[in-house]
Amino acid sequence: MILVTGGAGFIGSNFIKEYLKNKNESIVNYDKLTYAGNLKNLKKIENNSRYEFIKGDICDSVKLNEILSKFKPSKIINFAAETHVDKSIKNPENFIKTNIYGTYKLIESTRNYFNELKNPLKKEFRFIHISTDEVFGSLKKNDPPFNEKTQFRPNSPYSASKASSDHLIRSYNKTFNIPSIIVNCSNNYGPFQFPEKLIPVCILNALQGKEIPIYGEGDNIRDWLYVDDHCRAIQIILDKGKVGETYNVGGNCELSNLNLVKKICEVMDEIIPRKDGKSYKYFIKFVKDRLGHDYRYSVNSSKITNELKWKPKVNINDGLKKTINWYIKNQKWISEIQKKAMN
Repeated sequence: MILVTGGAGFIGSNFIKEYLKNKNESIVNYDKLTYAGNLKNLKKIENNSRYEFIKGDICDSVKLNEILSKFKPSKIINFAAETHVDKSIKNPENFIKTNIYGTYKLIESTRNYFNELKNPLKKEFRFIHISTDEVFGSLKKNDPPFNEKTQFRPNSPYSASKASSDHLIRSYNKTFNIPSIIVNCSNNYGPFQFPEKLIPVCILNALQGKEIPIYGEGDNIRDWLYVDDHCRAIQIILDKGKVGETYNVGGNCELSNLNLVKKICEVMDEIIPRKDGKSYKYFIKFVKDRLGHDYRYSVNSSKITNELKWKPKVNINDGLKKTINWYIKNQKWISEIQKKAMN
């Protein structure tokens, strides 16, 4: 049995569905259901006999201890996190609480649980912590990509809180021998992403004939990873990853924000052309830049490629087409999750 925290969010829900499809193992999904957590992401498998949902907060050690004792998971995958940079600038406290304190409560409960385990379950046990490339800070245009040995230089409250959580997980591995692995991924995109991130904002605003906001001059560069490729990497790390290691997972797809948005508009012009004949690029608008905006992220995934034989399969054009088509077909999901976020 696997315990997944934050499994009602974007990446976590995609992972659960893929894992149940590919593996004959049960999953317990433990999620607080904040504004970005949505059980409708998992409607497809809600009646699966190998799936169970429990509402709860990773800061609640009493409930965590109860779940660990009852279900005795062989693996824990921690997706639970506050993740939006803009929200971390407006209100850092939630990020400190969930990403730092919550990670501490989760790994401490895990330590107590792990110490009581007997073989073969103890030997099999793994703790996988899902993190971000943003912990490494910002690159200049010609700097080499981040690798697993790149020094942490977080520049936002969000990335600082995730860097702190990474340090906690590493320390529990080195001090208490908790068999943990850290995954630092690049910008994910795909179906079920909460409509506050760049790609869904662009798609939805274009569909509604609203301005598509781009920070600054749009020259900030990100590496883009289709969510299914990330989920497949996590499965491989669960099966073959080396305890105590970190693995960078990137999409090998660096694009400036402006070029990405233009590409989205071009795909939409093809899939769902406007009646007035205008390109969706007409709605692009440059807005005041984000505070402390990192210039460039670039991820070197050679370690996971060479050691675990993973590489991304979905290129940006195919990934954007899949994503755009999904948002076009799921307007009800979008409307409901936006209403929930406003309440």
